[in-house]
Amino acid sequence: MKKTALHPRHLQLKARMVPFAGFEMPVSYSGITQEHMAVRQAAGIFDVSHMGEFFVEGPDALPFLEYVTTNYVAGLDVGQAQYSCMLREHGGIVDDLLVYCLGEDRYMMVVNAANIDKDFEHLREQSHRFNVNLLNASEVWSLMAVQGPKALEIVQKLTETDLSEIPYYHFDFVALNSVEEALISNTGYTGAGGFEIYVPQEVALHTWDILMEAGASAGLVPCGLGARDTLRLEKGYCLYGQDIDETTTPLEAGLSWIVKFQKDFLGKEALLQQKAQGITRKLVGLVLHEKAIPRTGYSVCDTEGKPIGRITSGAMSPVLGLPIALAYVSSDYSSPGSRLKVSVRERLAEAEVKKLPFL
Repeated sequence: MKKTALHPRHLQLKARMVPFAGFEMPVSYSGITQEHMAVRQAAGIFDVSHMGEFFVEGPDALPFLEYVTTNYVAGLDVGQAQYSCMLREHGGIVDDLLVYCLGEDRYMMVVNAANIDKDFEHLREQSHRFNVNLLNASEVWSLMAVQGPKALEIVQKLTETDLSEIPYYHFDFVALNSVEEALISNTGYTGAGGFEIYVPQEVALHTWDILMEAGASAGLVPCGLGARDTLRLEKGYCLYGQDIDETTTPLEAGLSWIVKFQKDFLGKEALLQQKAQGITRKLVGLVLHEKAIPRTGYSVCDTEGKPIGRITSGAMSPVLGLPIALAYVSSDYSSPGSRLKVSVRERLAEAEVKKLPFL
């Protein structure tokens, strides 16, 4: 089991540790609901160092990334990031990821922890006809996320750079107190605002400590994977391995906004064919009208009890106080307001399709 550079702090804070994507990671410290509400109301800090970082450099870096990702990379300015995904030829999603434009012919890709080896091999397989250099630097960098309405106030204490000047989905290299090389990105997976902070692993513990100290008076709390999951679910963000994978396409998953058909990319023909034929299933948001938690894999049925889909992610929303879920359902039942049922412990709970995000 791998450990991040911040593992000693999690043990000191008596976090509940669990296996995740090959790493031993904190699922919670004080409790998932408490951590969730801290992020919505003040701020939380997450160790997300298990994520992977790849560097793509060379004369063909841009055309290579245009081919292997679905979003429009050429539209990025230096200091800008974008959400995107990689596809197989049949249109299935290899991974969803972030692309950072570091400079001319130089980019960084941030990928999901469970997919690091698979993604890098996929990139290597596709790189042969491009003049490009690939580097897997996942074991060099650590990543912390400070999220919530007070995140700016907290992180700003540690740098002279005006962080309010970094727009959403942009980043800058800044001196963070005594940490001379920190990439601070106005991004996150919570929908609460905040920053993701990349630092070399050797200064990860120090960075965590100065962030915790800076946030003490603002209510900053350490948060685990449990709160990260409920936070992203309230915003309708997909989780790879549950809501998307190589058996799903971005068109089915509601990610057509990151697919640019104006360019050529791996998997384009399959998506064009699917688009022409019509999508038979869609990822939708569901709200249950009963206190029943919709777990991954539960069946979704029509009002007569006929199965028409399945739950991919589900939880009780701490903010809404209602059970919420993401589910693939037949396209005929995907319109907001559609009444459905979820099979929970051998009974059918009333549910309704809601337009995402929930919150």
